[in-house]
Amino acid sequence: MTKTEANGEVSSVVSDFLDFLNASPTAFHAVDEAKKRLRKAGYEQISEKEDWKLEAGKRYFFTRNHSTIVVFAIGKKYVAGNGFHIIGAHTDSPCLKLKPVSKVTKGGCLEVGVQTYGGGLWYTWFDRDLTVAGRVIIREEKDGCTSYSHRLVRIEEPIMRIPTLAIHLDRNVNSDGFKVNTQSHLLPVLATSIKEELNKPVANSSTEKTNAYSSKHHSLLMQMVASQVGCVPDDICDFELQACDTQPSIVAGINKEFIYSGRLDNLCMSFCSLKALIDTSSASNLEDETGVRMVSLFDHEEVGSDSAQGAGSPVMFDALSRITDSFSPNSKLIEKAIQKSFLVSADMAHALHPNYMDKHEENHQPKMHGGLVIKHNVNQRYATNSITSFIFREIARKHNLPVQDFVVRNDMPCGSTIGPILASGIGIRTVDVGAPQLSMHSIREMCAGDDVKHSYDHFKAFFQEFSHLDAKITVDM
Repeated sequence: MTKTEANGEVSSVVSDFLDFLNASPTAFHAVDEAKKRLRKAGYEQISEKEDWKLEAGKRYFFTRNHSTIVVFAIGKKYVAGNGFHIIGAHTDSPCLKLKPVSKVTKGGCLEVGVQTYGGGLWYTWFDRDLTVAGRVIIREEKDGCTSYSHRLVRIEEPIMRIPTLAIHLDRNVNSDGFKVNTQSHLLPVLATSIKEELNKPVANSSTEKTNAYSSKHHSLLMQMVASQVGCVPDDICDFELQACDTQPSIVAGINKEFIYSGRLDNLCMSFCSLKALIDTSSASNLEDETGVRMVSLFDHEEVGSDSAQGAGSPVMFDALSRITDSFSPNSKLIEKAIQKSFLVSADMAHALHPNYMDKHEENHQPKMHGGLVIKHNVNQRYATNSITSFIFREIARKHNLPVQDFVVRNDMPCGSTIGPILASGIGIRTVDVGAPQLSMHSIREMCAGDDVKHSYDHFKAFFQEFSHLDAKITVDM
């Protein structure tokens, strides 16, 4: 392959990734975008509420809460008791979520009350052009019957901002640091009270319905949200909305080598795993496959995964069990299947920061453009061991893909992922990996375009190679 062809291939994957990012301001939207891509590729949606009738060689997906999605392609030669080859990632990112009562008025301004979700770098949310997105629960009436549905909503234009305090009123900010009180300082300004009064529509008492929910939020905001979903404000029964940056994800840098975007952690791994599965699950790809290829994208990783749709829930085990049971009534086969299975826990990694090089252990300094990072921690903050590391590294070697290693410094705490949660909860062999990035948990992060392509290629190779490689490995014999 020539350099021009290689660059074109990278650009194609990166361009597709940018489309995914820009369509996914929230976990709900990320799942919705994934569903669109899966349907286009011929996947069939199934429901956890119904019986499953699955066939070898076919492809399926289901969602839970519309913020978690599980996707799988069953090998043509699959039989119950065979293993699952899984990549797990997450759809959520640190953000500011609107409070149940978000209506705040003070100092002549209308503000929006928010909760901090996850461990964000909250100072990066100041002086950004913000909007809201998420889902709303709508009341619908037809032929005398009332029903309720959820709708996704996204306001494209910037409608609010969290302004910083002028240095003239905080003279020591540069020496003492920018200290954010997340309760009192982190409220987006929506409008001024005087303009709200001037722009307030005249109420029509004969047609207006009363809705206690509307009084919990500024009417200007409710009107805009309602107009986006095509209803009146009083038909909105509830919502889950969050503040979002309006600046789009872009390719940038003087050499156009970087991606600047929010939510790289962890939509980058979500995208790469999903695209890899779609591109390795055609009929010809599944012809000789004896296992099940799967991608699970979970919500709530950033807050511990303990929810009905998080990695700490039974959602993955339920999927493995129901797939196995669809091909055999023998309930004991799931135990054998799990021992033949393998999970790649994919969550972004910390690239070496040129201005803070002392924050990395000197022999473990992942760099951008260097490929996926295998994460190690002997205290089981990551689930990697020598066997799982070898498998992932050997796949890279066979496909001439770069790979790196990360160990946190002994004098620093180590983060964690869904890897240990699923490894301990299900008993599945697991390796923790991730693409290197900078500015993790900022409203605006950055990574290298090359690493998106490396990740996609590595995940594709995993799906194609794992069955053959695993058959050659002997451990518990």
